Amino acid sequence: MERLPAGRHSTVMLELLLDLCNILGGFLLAIGLLALLPRAGDDLGRFAGRLAPFGWIVGIVALVCGGYFLVVHLISGPRVFHFEIVGLAVGVLLLWDRLRAGAVARRLGTSGSQGAGLVLAIFGIIAMIVGLQGLFTPD
Repeated sequence: MERLPAGRHSTVMLELLLDLCNILGGFLLAIGLLALLPRAGDDLGRFAGRLAPFGWIVGIVALVCGGYFLVVHLISGPRVFHFEIVGLAVGVLLLWDRLRAGAVARRLGTSGSQGAGLVLAIFGIIAMIVGLQGLFTPD
């Protein structure tokens, strides 16, 4: 097994946290559409209901990790990656409810099959795919 350099352990953990936040945050954003799946929608809805109270924590961690990697890649390169951009967007969207005192969530959370709810759901699915890609992509 390959040993990591001394400072690399914390970076690996932050990468893992960012990928997990993209997956969980994307799931929370996409649940309006995923709940419409036959046979699986009810189970996914129950799981999202259990996860939803912790969505703000996922949003904060996504903002912190995404912001960290954005600053690191802007300063030292090699380039800005899509993982951190999606992480920042997931964090902002998950925290938007708290920032706007719940007004947006009441308006958008009603349906994942039309309008702005559909746009959020599609972005959530993209965020889940980006998170899975981050888990399986080396550095």
